[in-house]
Amino acid sequence: MSGSTSLQNAEASLERTHDGTILRCAGPWSMQDIPSLELRLELFSWPQTGRVFFDGSALTALDSAGAWLLCRTMRQLERNGFTVTMQGLRPEHEALLRLIQRHAAEKSVPVAARRSHLDRFGREVWRHLEQFLGILSFLGECSIALLRSLALPSRIRWRAILHNLQISGFNALPIVGLLAFLMGVVVAYQGAVQLVRYGANILVADLVGLSMLREMAPLLTAIIVAGRSGSASTAQIGAMKVTEEIDALRTIGVSPIDLLVLPKILALMVALPLLTVYADIIGVLGGMVMAQTQLDVGFADFLDRFDDAIKLSSFLVGLGKAPVFAVIIALVGCFQGFRVSGSADSVGRHTTISVVQAIFLVIVFDALFSVIFSWLKI
Repeated sequence: MSGSTSLQNAEASLERTHDGTILRCAGPWSMQDIPSLELRLELFSWPQTGRVFFDGSALTALDSAGAWLLCRTMRQLERNGFTVTMQGLRPEHEALLRLIQRHAAEKSVPVAARRSHLDRFGREVWRHLEQFLGILSFLGECSIALLRSLALPSRIRWRAILHNLQISGFNALPIVGLLAFLMGVVVAYQGAVQLVRYGANILVADLVGLSMLREMAPLLTAIIVAGRSGSASTAQIGAMKVTEEIDALRTIGVSPIDLLVLPKILALMVALPLLTVYADIIGVLGGMVMAQTQLDVGFADFLDRFDDAIKLSSFLVGLGKAPVFAVIIALVGCFQGFRVSGSADSVGRHTTISVVQAIFLVIVFDALFSVIFSWLKI
């Protein structure tokens, strides 16, 4: 845009002369006019090269916002190769502009050089290694605190354990039951499509029983608990870290691990196996309902085949995974909570990280269990 521009109470005109370009600033350049002024300045068609003269003789008012906009525009023109000159300002306006320019120069930092792919890869590897070493150290601290508590049972905070048991276990029953039932329905329905072709309808009990007891129930329950309890632990400890309650506990001689971490670990080690058994029952029930609906396999026939096909070892394999999953979820959730720093934004970021890491580690350890059990022929 060239020529004259009218903007409510402020006018900015751009007049070309034989020796350069003059930008005449008029009216009050204050906070309320900044959005419109920025838009107008962006629409100016600047010359390719040359000099730019800012004439401020017609300015009726100039506050810090207007001075900052003027300073920023001049700096951008200088970076683009223009020679910028300011003229005609009142003494008070000139003093304010110099003050803004001086502070802008002090706070300007050089642009960091673009990192190479190898540099970024190395930094990511080091960050993950540092986090791995940190969680190993945290595991060691929790183990020492647990042994100390077992040596002195009076140190165990039973009320906190029962409170966490209610939150992590009892309150999770509805969502765990609903998803386990639906998973049993899905497994039975998908199996029915294939089994009905061969007249092997009764084998749906084998399919539902083995899949739910060995894999689906413990894994599904652990994922749900990681999303509920793991994130809640991170958010609770992270909020206490931001408000400096953790530092206050250490100041009065109370160990945050004894008060916050151990009750969560012990409660989850009790709650998750019980939730796994509950998910086993509800998941098999969902498979029974679908078997009767789609395959005409009654409850009595289903249970009779289930008793013959499913061994006790299959149930114990799934149940044995639950305490390990519980320790992983509680450790990761509490560890990420203690890594929170700064503001509430850090709480949300580490809560997301804790859920992702807990679910990832649960799936990794479930795969390791499968390999070990296959090697042991269990």
